[in-house]
Amino acid sequence: IGVSKLRIPQIMLSRVTSAEKSRRLAHRLPQYTDVRWTDSTGSTNADLLADVTAPAYTALIAGHQSAGRGRLGRPWTAPPSSQAILSVLLRPGAEELDLLGTIPLAAGLAVLDAVRAVSGSAVGPELKWPNDVLWDGGKLCGILVEAAGFPEDPRIVVGLGVNVSLTREELPVPHATSLALQGVDVAAEDMAVAVLEALHRRLAQWATGDRTLMDDYRAECITIGKPVRVDAPTGQLFGTVADVASDGRIDLLAQDGSRHLISAGDVTHLRRTDTGY
Repeated sequence: IGVSKLRIPQIMLSRVTSAEKSRRLAHRLPQYTDVRWTDSTGSTNADLLADVTAPAYTALIAGHQSAGRGRLGRPWTAPPSSQAILSVLLRPGAEELDLLGTIPLAAGLAVLDAVRAVSGSAVGPELKWPNDVLWDGGKLCGILVEAAGFPEDPRIVVGLGVNVSLTREELPVPHATSLALQGVDVAAEDMAVAVLEALHRRLAQWATGDRTLMDDYRAECITIGKPVRVDAPTGQLFGTVADVASDGRIDLLAQDGSRHLISAGDVTHLRRTDTGY
């Protein structure tokens, strides 16, 4: 049979490409137990949570996901190859279960580390509680931490998508931004590798209870000291964030003088002139 007449099904080409890319990424990320690439999927988080045999520190990277979600179930979508999309599987032991509340914060800090490393800019990228990575006020990244298998086989998946090359018209929400819009030229694969390297370092601190993790987080979190509105499950509160506790909750000094430790809610930074400030 002549070479010109040989026809390879497109699905086979796709599989070969995915396998090769997985091997290349695994070579770049030797600290991970398993590194997988997929061209497209519904949700990298859902895929890893469904794989009950996957070892800890399995990383799944995707060129596109059609059912990505952020906190509170909000959709987070973008054109193919325009985001660094990834999830990492953790299998916490009994001694780590008390630390679960700080995983989302560690993830946000890791993305900030990676953005600064790739961009070479210490000015511009910022971290808002709990894990919103911003640049000039625009959101760069969506992060969602999910769990399954409790209590017999606890599994945690840290999933995120960093906006890499999106144009203004492609942004998933009006208050988002992308690295390209901030003048940073980087390939989505290279950004995914940078994030995974930083995430492994921060998760190692988390797993060992290293106090440096929360010290670094507090040093970067722009929410501390800010007047805020918190839309929490229990209602709306106004006050000033005094600190972030060691378990990841914000310590809010409310307008009436009461103190509140809040683990979940939407935080809006306010100007001093808002709501009586």
